[in-house]
Amino acid sequence: MEKMLVQINGVTKIHELLPAINDEHGGVTVKVETPMEPNVFHYMLKHSITEWKMQGKKGVWIKIPIELANLVEIVVKEGFWYHHAEPDYLMLVHWIADSESTIPANASHKVSIGAIVLNHKRELLVVQENIGRLKGSGIWKIPTGTLEEGESIFEGAIRELKEETGIDTEFMEVLAFRQIPKSFFNKSDLFFLCMMRPLSFHIQKQDLEIEAAQWMAFEEYANQPLIQKDGLSKYIRDLCLAKSEGDYQGFTPMTITSSVIDDHISSLYFLKDALHQD
Repeated sequence: MEKMLVQINGVTKIHELLPAINDEHGGVTVKVETPMEPNVFHYMLKHSITEWKMQGKKGVWIKIPIELANLVEIVVKEGFWYHHAEPDYLMLVHWIADSESTIPANASHKVSIGAIVLNHKRELLVVQENIGRLKGSGIWKIPTGTLEEGESIFEGAIRELKEETGIDTEFMEVLAFRQIPKSFFNKSDLFFLCMMRPLSFHIQKQDLEIEAAQWMAFEEYANQPLIQKDGLSKYIRDLCLAKSEGDYQGFTPMTITSSVIDDHISSLYFLKDALHQD
């Protein structure tokens, strides 16, 4: 434990501080990992905040695991607010500097994918949903799904296809994306339409989410009433047709690193054929 020396009526006293890690934005992050008495925790928190203010710290983040949820009320009473929660922890934050807070909001988007998979017979991989608003409608649609935490667009597309249909695929391009503001718990929804190349063809559907799955002639898929009148579905149909006829180029991922974001590996999507590099 880090310690703080304070003078009280001429007497030097030692106060233990909560263990904290400095972040790159002038703040600190506390991970409460071991049980402690609430009064002890409260005492340490108050003195830690005093010390961090003296050090010129700005934002203070406290991560509390679900098994120590009894400490949450203490943290809130010291001026912290909820930032985000996961199944096993709650993250709270407090701006202790005198300046205006620059704490970023919680994740603002949900990301999902739709996958276009055409085989050499010009058949499209389609499914009927076993859950959701299209359940029991008889409508055939392309496989869709939500990305998991920390997953890339192409990884999510490959995983969702394998889980729902048993088909192995290779990611080719992002053909388009759609945004719905304030969709999911007031978060925006980003939907990426992906072009995939099939590496296998035998379908093994997932029973939980998928009622049926098959390879369907593209014309049969495109002639469904919903596909012809629904805004998103019509564009999916038209983009699929344009891509299959070679009249459309989507965005392909390039793996890059950047010192600006701590050399993290990331994917940049762009029209590769339109960029001429030396």
